[in-house]
This record gives sequence, structure tokens and C-alpha cells, in this order.
Amino acid sequence: MVNQDDIREAMKQVDDPELGINVVDLGLLYGVTVDEATGGVNLEMTLTSMGCPLTDQIIADVRKYVEPLDGVTSVDVNWVWDPPWGPDKMTDDGKLMMKVMGYG
Repeated sequence: MVNQDDIREAMKQVDDPELGINVVDLGLLYGVTVDEATGGVNLEMTLTSMGCPLTDQIIADVRKYVEPLDGVTSVDVNWVWDPPWGPDKMTDDGKLMMKVMGYG
């Protein structure tokens, strides 16, 4: 059965389409819940900005990489805005990637 670590690892394949950095290292993945009885996965995520036009692309990529995991029967993304995203949410790897890309 899939666990939170497996899901977080799979989510590292999901890039923010505008920045080209994965959503885990950007700090956009706030929470992972797995219903062990049903195999349903619920993800709490945010975006770098509320008006991001690429939410459908992100959801499609999330499903592409999480649904094939062992025991997953469904994937739901719940967009949350509190706390608001900021650069402080990024991992050290995410900050390094931003710096390499000239953003910091």
C-alpha cells in the first residue's frame, strides 16, 4: 500500500509549469492524506499566485504520477491559500534551483 513518502517522491516529478521546478521543492505541497481503506489520496496544495492559469496542467501531472502508485484508487487536489506561499516554503534544493535559474 502506498504511503505519504511514496506520494511525496512521486510528486517530485510534477513541475510548476512556469518555473520548471517540482512542486515539492517549491513548497507547494502542504499536506498528503491517504485513506488506507479506500486507496484515496487527498493532496493539499497551493500555488505561487492565486491567479495561476495552469492549475489544470498541474492536476493532470499530479494524477499522471500519483495514480499509478500501488493501491491508489483516486487522487484529489484541494487548493489552499492559507498559509500563503512564500519563498520560505521552499526546500534547500528548491532555493538552489531558483538561484541557478537566476531568480535569487
